[in-house]
Order: sequence, then C-alpha cells, then structure tokens
Amino acid sequence: MPGRSGPPDWMARAARLLRDYKPLAGAADELMDTEGNIRPVWINFLQELSVLPQEELQLAASRGDQYLRDAGVFFRHYGPEDSAERDWPLSHLPLLIDIEEWHQIAVGLIERADLLEQVMADIYGPGTLVRDGIIPPELLAGNPEWLRPMVGVRPRSGHYLHHVAFDIGRGPDGDWWVLCDRTQAPSGAGFALETRMATSRAFPDIMGRSNVVRIARFFRLFRDAMLDLRNGDGSRVAILTPGPMNDTYYEHAYIARYLGFLLVQGEDLVVHNGDLMVHTVSGPQPISVLWRRLDSNWMDPLELRESSQIGTPGLVGALRAGSVNMINAVGSGALEIRALMAFLPRIAEHMTGKPLTLPNIATWWCGGAAARDFVKANLDRMTLDNAMSTGLPFDHDEQITIAGRNPDGAQIDPARIDTLAGDLAAQEIVSLSTAPTLEDGRLVPRPMSLRVFLARTPEGWQVMPGGFARVGNTSESANVAMQKGGAVSDVWIVGREKDSGETLLKPAETGFRRRQTVSLPSRAADNLFWLGRYTERAEHKIRLLRAYHLRLAETGRPDLPLNEYLADYLEVLGCETPEDSTEDVRAALRSAGSIRDRFSVDGWNALTDLLRTMERLAPKLRPGDDAARAMSVFLRKISGFSGLVHENMYRFTGWRFLSVGRAMERAWATSNVLCSFTAPDAPEGSSDIAIEAGDSIMSHRRRFAVGAGRETVLDLLLLDALNPRSVLHQLTMMHEHLRYLPVHHDGPRMTPVLRQVMRMETDLAVATAEDFDDARLSEVASETAALTGLLAQSYLR
Repeated sequence: MPGRSGPPDWMARAARLLRDYKPLAGAADELMDTEGNIRPVWINFLQELSVLPQEELQLAASRGDQYLRDAGVFFRHYGPEDSAERDWPLSHLPLLIDIEEWHQIAVGLIERADLLEQVMADIYGPGTLVRDGIIPPELLAGNPEWLRPMVGVRPRSGHYLHHVAFDIGRGPDGDWWVLCDRTQAPSGAGFALETRMATSRAFPDIMGRSNVVRIARFFRLFRDAMLDLRNGDGSRVAILTPGPMNDTYYEHAYIARYLGFLLVQGEDLVVHNGDLMVHTVSGPQPISVLWRRLDSNWMDPLELRESSQIGTPGLVGALRAGSVNMINAVGSGALEIRALMAFLPRIAEHMTGKPLTLPNIATWWCGGAAARDFVKANLDRMTLDNAMSTGLPFDHDEQITIAGRNPDGAQIDPARIDTLAGDLAAQEIVSLSTAPTLEDGRLVPRPMSLRVFLARTPEGWQVMPGGFARVGNTSESANVAMQKGGAVSDVWIVGREKDSGETLLKPAETGFRRRQTVSLPSRAADNLFWLGRYTERAEHKIRLLRAYHLRLAETGRPDLPLNEYLADYLEVLGCETPEDSTEDVRAALRSAGSIRDRFSVDGWNALTDLLRTMERLAPKLRPGDDAARAMSVFLRKISGFSGLVHENMYRFTGWRFLSVGRAMERAWATSNVLCSFTAPDAPEGSSDIAIEAGDSIMSHRRRFAVGAGRETVLDLLLLDALNPRSVLHQLTMMHEHLRYLPVHHDGPRMTPVLRQVMRMETDLAVATAEDFDDARLSEVASETAALTGLLAQSYLR
C-alpha cells in the first residue's frame, strides 16, 4: 500500500485502484515517490478517479477509443511481409507532471535545442568542432546523414532548426535524461493533439477541473512563425510528405488540415529558375516555406540519393539560391546519431562554457581505431554518472551504450574501453521510470518515455506543454515502441490555476477577412476526380448486380436469355460476384487516403463503413434474394456517402473535380448500358435493365404511359436534361463545373475538355431518340470515355 499522503477517505476508495500497483525495483515511478507516497500532482486526479465505478471507468476508456476510431487516427505498422493500418494505441490514463517540474525540463530542452543549432551551423559551416579536436572526423565522415552537398548552404531564415523533439525519461535517481534527439523530421506533434482530444473525451470533467495547460497556443505560435518566413510574394507554406504509405502519414494530413497548409508530395513540386513551385490546377505556384516530413537523403535525386523517386530534382539548388526556407534544414539528421551524444557534454562546455542542464544518455562511440584513441585520450573529460537504455538497436560496433554507475562513481577505467568496444552485449540496462496505466479497472505500472516538441518562433523556442508518453505493454519490457506493441498516453502539465483557454485562432477584434483561396495541387485534384469516379462506378456495378440477382430470385434460372446476357455484361465489367463489387470501393478509399487533409472525417467514416459492410457480407451471400437484399444495403450506404459529400463539402475547386469525376463516370456507364441493353439483338426485358441501372423506374412510369422500349429509354437516360441520371444532364453538370475551374494564364481561354463537353451537350440537346442508331450511340460512349484524357491534359499534368 502507498503511504498516507492524502486524506484517509479517498485513500480507502482508491485502494481498489492501487491494490496491484507495485513500482519496479531499481526504477523511479511517476505516481509514487521512493517512500511509496503518492506524488502531490496526482492526488486530485486520483481523488476524482477513485469515485468512478468500474463501469464508468470502462465507459471512459471506450469514449477515448471511439473518438480515435471516428477520427480515423491510425499509424502504419510494418510486419515481416507487409504493412497495415493500425488504430492509434491509446493508453487511457494521462501522465501528470507538475508545472514547476515542467518548467525545469523546458529550460533544459531549450538549452539543448540551442546547442544543437550551434552544432549544426558548425558541421555544415566552419567545422571548428573537428578542427579543434572536440569531435573525431570519423563521426561525420562515417555518418550517412551528414550530407556533403549541404556544406556551406546557409538557411535563408538564418536557422537550421525550427522544429525539434526530444525523447526523455526519468532515471532511477529521479532526474530526467535525454534519450534521443529528433532533428531530422520529428513526428508526433499531430498525434499529441489527437491523443489530447481522445483523453479529454475519456475524462472531460476531471480534465476540466485539473488545471491542465492547453497545447493549442504552441501550434498557433509555430504556425504564425512559419507564415512569417514567407517571401511576401504570395508564396505559400507547404508540408512535404513521403505519401500515404508512410507510417505517420495520418499525422501529416491532420497537421496540414489543422494549420491550413498545403500537403504536397515530391512529385507535386518543381524547381524553376531557382524557385520552388507546386503544380496546381491554376499552373505553378511558389512555395517559400517547406516543412519537410521526408528524410534528407530522399529530398533531391540530383544531388543526394539518386534512386529517390519521392524527392524533387533541383531542390538543393533552390536552397542554395535562398528561395525557400526548409523546416528543418536538409542534413539535420546528422544530429540524431546516438554516437554524437557521447560528445555533447564536451561540446556544450566548449561552445557555452557550462554543462548540460539535462544530461543525455551516456553513449561511448567506438567506430574505429582513431575514434577509440580519441576516447582514451579524453577520458578525463568524459564522465558517466547514470545512463539509460531506450531499447533501440545498435549499428554494428559503431556505438555502445553503457548503463549504470561505475564503482568509483565517475570515470571509466581506460582499460575497459577496448573490452567495451568489442562486446556489445556488455551493457547493464537501467529501467525507464514507470507510469500508471489502466487495466481491468486497476492501475498498474508500465515503463514509459516522453516525447516533447519544441518550435522556433520570433520570441525563441516554445515548448509544447505536454507531448505524449510512450508506454510499454508489460512491466518487464523496456521497449515502448508502438511497432513493438507499446501504447501512447496524453501528458497533462498541471498548473496552479485554470488555463486561459487560448485556442489556435485569435479572436476577431476588428472584424474579419476571408483567407486567400489556395490553388489545388494537381495531384490532389486527380485523386478527388478518381474518388468521384470510383464511388460512382461502385454504385453502378451494385445496381447491375442487384438487377441480376432480383431476376435470379424471381426465376431461379441463370440460363434464361436475359439473365445470361446480364451476367455476360457483368463479366465484362469485372463484377461477376458480390465480392468483386468491393474493389472499386477500395480504390475510392485509396484515393481518399491520399487527400486526407482535404477530406472530412464524416466522409471518410462513411466510406470506410461502406467497405467494412461489403467485406463482411459479400463473401457470405447466396445468389438470388440474399444477394439482392445485400446490394440494396450497399446502395443505401453509398448513397449516404454521396449525399454527405454533396450536402456538406465546401464548393471549392476540389469539390468540382470530385463532381466532374462522378458525372464523367455516370455518363460513360450510362452510355455503355444504352449501347448494350437497347441493341436490336438484346433479349426481351433488356430495356428494364437499363432503367434499373439508371435508377429511373419511377421517372419512366411518370413520363410515359407505355412500357419501356428503345425510344423511351433513350429519351429518359440519354436526352432528358431534367433526369439527374441522363447523359445530357451529366454533360450539363460537367459544363457548369468546368466553367468555374481556373484557366492557365498562358493557355487558351477555353480548355479542350470544356470545348468538347459543350459540343457534346449541344448535340444531345437538339437531338431526338430517333436520331440515335447503334453507331451514333457507340460514338457518344467513345466521346464520353475520351473526356478523361482531355481533363488530364487541361489540369492534371
């Protein structure tokens, strides 16, 4: 049992939560001090938690999980053979840190960020650290992240680092240590936001009464700082992502949407006359601030990794020209190697004249004979008080992490260096501190490390008041990586008084001004266009499948002429079974996944719900009535998605590309149905199939007092401008949307696709059903199919 640092009444209630809580020997604990007393920062939280019944605790955890599922938060897990999207692994209980202790941590991390900035400036500038013998030359020469082409390239902003992160942990003596420096392209800030949102859903009342410092101000200051770095020429800020297959792509899209920045991939960018431009549907537009989430080596195939297919040729040249601010500077990954940490204490004394406030994990680098001699020669300057292992893999014999305390308490005997260099197994692992997690209604200790984020602003470094903690899945495991089964918990910095409630957006003091409309990147337009096409294609196939299985249910005869004819048509479409109908929905999700920054959470959830339903039901369906009923379910869900997009999506350029995609697909599909099911040799009843495929049964009954025939079907599905399923109506919609799309300033006043749509629209508007024989119907289908290429020629190049 813990000590009696709180009132007896709540301690009695908390007994059920703490009955199995036993801090690990040899490790610090975030909930209890070394005497077994509850740390003061946790008392109010435990008091609130202790009054919740078991059912309410389970419900709180479920609320947090449900928020993350609804928001679509995921990370990509890489297995031995493939990768898969996994739900964000929430550890429901937050980690609490007192604000006074946090201020001490922040001071140490700001100091460290400034030191790393100086190191970066030196290793890509004058090189005094190597020249003066502070670090061995092998440390740079053997570092694959130290990029020679970047030597002498001074950042336009004057700073190499703008956004950094540190993994920190508490050692057995209670002090905080830096485990890793993250300077390349630090990930996790967006996940920290979503983790905060999930935890606030789990414990809204408790959080509201806990004086938790908000983190929105951190993002507002960083966003404003990046906006201030623009050239002032109408250029934009963009976030560079490796793409949807990256393990943290969700975060890239989320941050872009949250901050209002463009999300781009390497193929979206081009360097023209030394300037960085993004391909948009309006033509190339300048980018003057690029927040990269892509490792440096992959940025430019011309000067860095030549095999890179996700970079932008000429980007290093743009940096030399000073036309773009890079966040962070290309080559900053050189600071992340763990071997450098062995030299940071001496570097700090050399550059600042004082030791590091927050010591780092003690790492001995033994990467070669010269380096080993260097270590031996400088043992008097290298001490080992405490060190911690993060469980990360070592690169051969380049580095050795020594954990523990020497018998003499300070220096390592020089005679041990050779032994340590040759024996990687000789390390005593000092456990990370443990933090409480919630399991089956009780608190249990689990190893944890904390990731903290810093952003450069005009006022200096800002530290996010929180971040997230990575928590191990067992008490024995020191590995807290999510790829190894770890979870993530929110971090609450608990103040003395209620937070001001500052948000991302400043209040409007003197009215408001609409933001400048941002041009749509061509790749995003392409994905939105195909999202519209794939969802419409899926709907069309589902309608045809339903028509087939309804007739199979009525007759029980797949060998009847009409059933065989329809089955053959479905085979040509590649949709012979209900399971085949899921392929287009998967394709639609891939397109939507590539534009997560532009796609609503509700739209994403509707599409994923449709796919899950189809995947669950399709393999089990029996031909006939069972399959027909399931197709009706699928149609209702896909119609719900389409209605959601139509009603809720802002009428910006992206919506128009999505709508053009739907219209082109519907016009093409309808044209082909008419070619096949109104043909002279089509079996009896084919006209009814065409009307069902066009979802126009009721319209046909109202319009015509006769049964379906070739002329009535063509009039309704080809030429009726008021029927939203007709080809003419689709051309009218395309015409309307294309009129609003931008025209390149150096191009013709009317794009080829708009010219062709207007020509086709006019031809159909003045025609009658009797004008269309098989040849002319085929011509309409061919012309409709060709519109995609014309659109790509006009906008998607």
